[in-house]
Amino acid sequence: MPIEHAPFSQAEYDRRIAKTRDAMAAAGIDVLFVTDPSNQAWLTGYDGWSFYVHQGVILGLDGDPLWWGRFQDTNGGRRTVWMEDDKVLGYADRYVQSATCHPMEDLAERLRAIGHEKARIGIELENYYYSAKAHMVLNAELPNATFVDATALVNWQRGVKSDEEMIFIRKAAKITEKIVNVALERARPGLRKNELVAEICHAGLMGVDDDWGDYPAIVPLTPSGLDAAAPHLTWNGNEMKAGECTFFELSGCYRRYHAPLCRSIFLGKPPQTMLDASEALTAGLNARLDAARAGNRACDVANALNGELAKVGIDRGGRCGYPIGLSYPPDWGERTVSIRPSDETVLHPGMTFHFMPGLWMDGWGLETTETIVIAESGPAETLCNVERKLFLGGASA
Repeated sequence: MPIEHAPFSQAEYDRRIAKTRDAMAAAGIDVLFVTDPSNQAWLTGYDGWSFYVHQGVILGLDGDPLWWGRFQDTNGGRRTVWMEDDKVLGYADRYVQSATCHPMEDLAERLRAIGHEKARIGIELENYYYSAKAHMVLNAELPNATFVDATALVNWQRGVKSDEEMIFIRKAAKITEKIVNVALERARPGLRKNELVAEICHAGLMGVDDDWGDYPAIVPLTPSGLDAAAPHLTWNGNEMKAGECTFFELSGCYRRYHAPLCRSIFLGKPPQTMLDASEALTAGLNARLDAARAGNRACDVANALNGELAKVGIDRGGRCGYPIGLSYPPDWGERTVSIRPSDETVLHPGMTFHFMPGLWMDGWGLETTETIVIAESGPAETLCNVERKLFLGGASA
């Protein structure tokens, strides 16, 4: 695809490739095989729902990257990557879900052909998209190569967002504001949850003005009542009820970039314990935003939250945030930094995070969260403008 039609400029892709190659050289890697679709897209622009089969990007220490995948997906490769057509490679369909051969046999032949038979090959071992069988076959096919664990090597290069990326994330944030407000405005007793989620999805895909909505990496999470005590339930066909709290964990998506946001609504009069918890959560978020400054550490942010929650007797512990940006299912996190007391990663301007201190208690749950960007100076900037509080509703259907 001509670079003028790619999502980003050639200078932006060159920056990404250079950063990744510096990390490869530091790790002693001759060639990197990238299977995470988010990393594939970040390096090459490839964008297709084909990550259910084996595919990836081959990146050496010089020359353009190669996109490799199923032959029928090569047209999609040529339509979406910034490289020339001869940098898109396809394997035959006989390899797909076969019990007698494996796509890694084709990949090994490609690596041999370009001189990497004895190379130090970086592989994303801890990855949703690279199977144990794939690794076994690749090892057997390249017995003279040395395999190096390159898990999250590319992910770490994605942490500080460029100006071009921030344009996309801010567009996603506008879509997020829209869909969260739709959820809060439409929620009422008697409304079936699937009908509400249908409205949320419609609003997200319609986007804002000329900025169309893409599919998010996580489907709407919208549990109510007892179900809200669990963090990752989706929806059902039940009617919403008075006397229950529902949290909405949602994100708009623009060109694969995300800006997650969570808000909660109680239909009726909430118990005082929930009101107190919501106020403490908001105070914790405010403290975290102040602590989320360039030069501070991820653990400083977590400790600021936990101090406020402790005032109302909540010992939350655990992770309460993670970096976000470009992503594909099943997760919109970047799987690098964790906002928790044990993570001493230093924060830098341009890092983007989902501050996610959800409360999942005995019999109820609520979530109030923010997507933020670390500023050059001062506290972090929030990217969505939705009031931080426990929302109240109660109109009957």
